[in-house]
Amino acid sequence: MRVAYLLGSLSRGGTETLLLDVFRNAASAPFSFIGVHRKGGALQEAFYQTQPVFHQLSPKFPFDPLYLYRLRRLLKRNDIEVVHAQQSIDAVYAAMAVIGTSILVAQTFHGYDMAYGTYLRFILRCSLKLVAKNLFVSQAQESYYQQKYRLPESRCMVVYNGISFDKLDRFEDRSLREEFQTDGSTLLMGMVGNFVDVRDHLTVCRFLKALKEKGVDFEFLFVGKPSNMDLYRPCVEYCQENGLEREVLFVGSRTDVPNILHQLDAFVYATDHDTFGIAVVEAIAAGVPTFVNDWGVMREITDDGQDAILYETKNVSDLLTRFLSFLEHRTIYLEDAKTSACKIRKKYSIEAHLNNLYFVYKSLKR
Repeated sequence: MRVAYLLGSLSRGGTETLLLDVFRNAASAPFSFIGVHRKGGALQEAFYQTQPVFHQLSPKFPFDPLYLYRLRRLLKRNDIEVVHAQQSIDAVYAAMAVIGTSILVAQTFHGYDMAYGTYLRFILRCSLKLVAKNLFVSQAQESYYQQKYRLPESRCMVVYNGISFDKLDRFEDRSLREEFQTDGSTLLMGMVGNFVDVRDHLTVCRFLKALKEKGVDFEFLFVGKPSNMDLYRPCVEYCQENGLEREVLFVGSRTDVPNILHQLDAFVYATDHDTFGIAVVEAIAAGVPTFVNDWGVMREITDDGQDAILYETKNVSDLLTRFLSFLEHRTIYLEDAKTSACKIRKKYSIEAHLNNLYFVYKSLKR
């Protein structure tokens, strides 16, 4: 079976990281595939170094007829049977390009529609009707779209994201404590995720203020690009106003996340509406005691809190209480974290993801 993955850009983000893992593990996939993207990005070189062939086709304007013709010709020339779009606009483009052929189109929703304007919502509605299957990365996300857009169950399926855990175990071991001049007895914590509207960094900042007031000696790393300055700036200002400049470091985007995770004493995360939470799964898989709010998706991926410590969303006092319990019983929490790491690696491996995708693609051909 031949599949074509359609991507918008090859920038650094959750969707692109997932697809990069897919492409790097092409040799173990039960199907063959190519990549097609409209724009470049920071990960373009990494994608092009993988085994599958990549093509860039860029429309000069929305619904460019020449782009649709070139896409159709590319798909037919490569004997593509299924097109898997990662954005609704690409799903619509693909559906138009394959009219009159036997090529089928599926799309994955990696986010929610909460920030969509009229145009994007129109494109989304069109894509829902045009594709053969709508894929969602969690049951909570699937339920949201089914209820809002009245989607029949036959057109929907959940395929959990997959992670190449090998990259968590193969990394250049560089000391964070040396880099940031952190004392060996200081608690080293962190959160990974760009400053975008799906995350709630400010709640974590408020928790850190409360933790300092309890006299806990810690250093906290916010790892992630300040993509949205309206979200990033209030966090920086809050930490400055509350005397947290020494304890809280905004380190920006990093390419050594596996190295960082393995050196953390704890991982603290807050979300407003994540659809899956790759950063949370990676932290758990690294064996780090992980704190995350009880948003529906996080309940789902942590087995209702069996594999992480859940706290009430936006409730700083509840997070503080649970964290102080962790400090008091760290040995127990560390043992639990090791058990959770084994569970999470089996459930969300890139191999399981590829096998689940193959099941979907075969079902489309029946």
